[in-house]
This record gives sequence, structure tokens and C-alpha cells, in this order.
Amino acid sequence: MAIIDIDHLTKDYGQQRGVFDVSFTVNEGEVFGFLGPNGAGKTTTIRHIMGFSKPQEGKITVEGKDSWTSSAQIKRNVGYLPGELAFPSNMTGTQFIDFMATERQITNREKTEQLLERFELDPSSNIKQMSLGTKRKLAIVTAFMHDPAILILDEPTSGLDPLMQERFIEFILSEKEAGKSILLSSHIFSEVDATCDRIAIIKDGEIVSTIVADQLRQNKNKAFKVEFSKQEVYRHFIEQSTLDIIAERPSQSQVKIHIRDEDIHNFFKELSLYELNFISEIKFTLEDYFMDFYDRKKSIEKGKEGLSHGMY
Repeated sequence: MAIIDIDHLTKDYGQQRGVFDVSFTVNEGEVFGFLGPNGAGKTTTIRHIMGFSKPQEGKITVEGKDSWTSSAQIKRNVGYLPGELAFPSNMTGTQFIDFMATERQITNREKTEQLLERFELDPSSNIKQMSLGTKRKLAIVTAFMHDPAILILDEPTSGLDPLMQERFIEFILSEKEAGKSILLSSHIFSEVDATCDRIAIIKDGEIVSTIVADQLRQNKNKAFKVEFSKQEVYRHFIEQSTLDIIAERPSQSQVKIHIRDEDIHNFFKELSLYELNFISEIKFTLEDYFMDFYDRKKSIEKGKEGLSHGMY
């Protein structure tokens, strides 16, 4: 059953900015990954799901309710964690938690206490004096303290240190085990790969691929890094080989070769003719798949984790 249904969403801001004919569903009980660099259209799509923006074309429903006409009810029911945080500056974290509990008519604080403990948050200080990481923890607590069945997460670990990023992944997996339906928008391959059942890749406002994560993990194609013993051996291989060489590193006499499972015997047979230093398998990853849709020669997001790609 589709909990979130995006049907041909289009919002054109001009100059090739916006989202264009975007369609995907988030099914009950699954974690759906929405992967792409900043500016690709992830946040624009999520803002339409939450009813902050009205589609120019297409329709979005959450539990069968129109995201624009029923936005108030959707906002009450969903756990939404925005990428950009905004808090009242004249409150402490504790006061803000109390305020949100009153707004949501929460009388049982058990879930709130669990979240505070899990993310090691002391909310007693004034919000404007909190670090970005502490503000992110506060946002996590207040987004999920009402124990929603649907979670919509936009770059959820931005500002968290590596330990808390791992803690957040554990939290997502526990919510998944509890049957929650989760949309996880991110540019970080590790958290998408660790949590998601299906993944949509967005580029320039368009969905370029939707994949089942297990099929990607069980990919039958392989890649190997091979280093030859001498430059002349390397050059001879480059000139003579019929294998699928996908990258070359002449300075180190190395190549990267793509091999299908059915061709593995021929691969080793051909390499047995050459003197080698080593052969090592390179695991096919979500990052490899993603980079098929982006320019391998440049960093997609300078300084951002996971979106720059080298040869190996």
C-alpha cells in the first residue's frame, strides 16, 4: 500500500530550476531513499509533500489525503525533519519541547525521554546558544516525540558528529522494525545504503533511476583493480586486451576492469598471460551506481561527504 504517492509532480521555477514530472511512491513499512546532491530537487519535492508548496502539475497524497488541501492534518500526523532548522530564539530546548508537547497534546513523555537518552541531548540551555549539532538533536526529538507512523527526513544527519550519525541510522532501523514508513532524503551514501529498501536518484529535478537496494547489493557485475609488474607489461596489456577496461592509471601500471559473472573465467585466463603484482576485487557500491548518472570527472558537492568520486 502506498503511504506517500507522488504522481507526475512538476514545479518549474525557471532557468532549469525545480522538479519535473517526478513520480514515486513510499510503501507502508519501507524506508525509501531519495538520493542526490544539494540543488537536485529533493527539498523542493519534500516541501510539496508537506503542503508548503502547491504543484503546478501533478498530485501528491499522504495516506490518501491531498498534500495541498489537507496539509494541516498531514503536518500533525507526520514526523518531519527539515534540512534547514528554525527555532524560536527566546526559548530553552526544554521550553520548546514542552511547547511542542502541548501543541501535539502529548501526555505520555516516554517516547520523548527515549529520544533524549538515545541522542544524549541536554535541552536545558537557550536554543540560540546551542551548536548546530545540538539544534539538530533537538529537531529530531521534537519531530518524533509524538511517535508518528510516517517519517519524512530531509538531510537528517546534517550537523551531527559521526557517532550521532551512526546513532541516527540505528534509530531509523528501529523505527523501520516497528513498521514505520520513512522517506529519507540525503546526499550521504552510507546512511542511504544502510537503511533503505528502495532508492530514487534525482538529477536536475528529474528522477533518473529507481532501484531496489537488495538488487544493487547482489549485483552480479564485478570490477577488479590489476597492477602489472612492469610498465612494458602494462602497455602490452592495454594494447592487446579485449577486456572492458574502465579506468587506467599508467603511472602505477594499474587498470580497473569491469567483468560480468559469466566472463570471470576468461578474465583470469587472459590475466594469467601477464606478470602481475596483484589483483583485487572492487565491490560495486551505491556510489558507483549513482555516479553512472553524474559526471565522474568532477566533484558533485565539494566538501560534502560522499559525492566526490575518484578512480578507486
